[in-house]
Amino acid sequence: MRILVVEDEPDLSAALSASLRREGYAVDVADDGQSALDRLAVNSYDLVTLDLNLPDIDGREICRLVRTDDRFDPATRILMLTARDDIDDRVAGLDDGADDYLVKPFALRELSARVRTLLRRETSGADAVLTVGSLQLDTARQLVSWGDDVIELTTKEFALLRYFMSHPGEVLSQERLLEHVWDEMVDPFTNTARVTVGTLRRKLAAVTGSQLIETVIGSGYRLIDDPDLVGTHDAADRGYSGDRGG
Repeated sequence: MRILVVEDEPDLSAALSASLRREGYAVDVADDGQSALDRLAVNSYDLVTLDLNLPDIDGREICRLVRTDDRFDPATRILMLTARDDIDDRVAGLDDGADDYLVKPFALRELSARVRTLLRRETSGADAVLTVGSLQLDTARQLVSWGDDVIELTTKEFALLRYFMSHPGEVLSQERLLEHVWDEMVDPFTNTARVTVGTLRRKLAAVTGSQLIETVIGSGYRLIDDPDLVGTHDAADRGYSGDRGG
């Protein structure tokens, strides 16, 4: 999942970014309103943490623009962060289109929990665990398991699997994976996505004995939406190309 942190206080911005990256999110940063709007116009973000007190454009105005201007993705979740703790300010922010509101100062653990809750809305999940067949991903504990077996993943592999499990059965192009799992520093012309999909696929297969991620030739990749039905010999029948590189 890709997040934009909009915050003009350098220390807080650095702390938020570091905390979210440790949890596997791809994070971009903007330190003023115009920079935030520029990034939102060219990138598709799953969530924005939005400070209201920015030096140029008020955060509420940014929120209204995201919700009404067709240059921006209306599905982007917005978590407002502000020192304004008056109930009228909170109501106004929510009325402007924010999905949630967090008053400064706050604990990073609470921010992380709010972020997880907002991002789970995409899958209509009610708790912190994504489940596809016997495959489970615990977003709070950063744990992946298949039955009783734990699958050890790197931070980026965990983030990639989380995105696949948020869209089971969907064909996801390399471009879409780069857009939502990596930040703006990634080179779109590299084979980063293909290589990471390949390593993730091999780690899953080593524990499950099955190819859970298919290559859909010419289109991208797909996490099989009922992995319990997949055997070690029938992946090709379901469209798996056998591309060991990813």
